[in-house]
Amino acid sequence: MGEQRTGDSTRMIEVIYYSLTGNTKQVADAIAAELGVDAENVKTKDMLAEDSLVFLGAGLYGPLRGLGFRRFIDRNDFAGRRVALFGTSGEGKGKEVGALEEAVTAKGAEVAGSFFCRGEFMFLVNRRRPTSNDLENAAAFAREMAGD
Repeated sequence: MGEQRTGDSTRMIEVIYYSLTGNTKQVADAIAAELGVDAENVKTKDMLAEDSLVFLGAGLYGPLRGLGFRRFIDRNDFAGRRVALFGTSGEGKGKEVGALEEAVTAKGAEVAGSFFCRGEFMFLVNRRRPTSNDLENAAAFAREMAGD
């Protein structure tokens, strides 16, 4: 969690992720570095800061999709909260982001935008993904979301 100064105001920004293979963590770290905050693993994060802009990210893990976030989302208040979603998957179609969007909008969140890219899967699919270009695109996404 950290603060970003914009003009005369300070906005709290949180980057929270669930990563089983490390792909989504790489994207979370790129977003957090761009914003000057720390990325936090959902496994160790309990509650959201009041009125923060929240970046939430997860990967796609077959039937496990979204389970890492379900309890976190359930115990937090998203009503009126602005969130930016990100994720990675072997297929790179954004289903992980769609699952997150469904969960947070059901809790009243406003989704400001989303980013997803391919992630390496079992050392065979999408080797060396996310790439440096993917991570640069994630940083650009962070700037765009934080600049609103």
